[in-house]
Amino acid sequence: GGYNVYPREVGDVLRSHPAVADAAVVGVPHERHGEEGKAVIALKAGKQATTEDIIAYCKEQLASYKYPRIIEFRDALPKGATGKILKRVLRDEAKAEGSA
Repeated sequence: GGYNVYPREVGDVLRSHPAVADAAVVGVPHERHGEEGKAVIALKAGKQATTEDIIAYCKEQLASYKYPRIIEFRDALPKGATGKILKRVLRDEAKAEGSA
């Protein structure tokens, strides 16, 4: 804990991965650190990547405290009418999962 991590920076790195179509990073509750980054990723059609692939890629591009420890793959990310990713929806879902 104690470091500032900017979700946009991490999201930009994730989107630069050759298999990633879209990505968002949200903060999720963490017992010791208060919050940690969770990446929600949609892969490009016909492409594959594992959690390990994504984390290894991020480790090459980001400082050790910045890369997301939690990766979730989805077919698509929730978007509003303007096409912007609805991070609030992702955060709310993560909080609901954490309290389940």
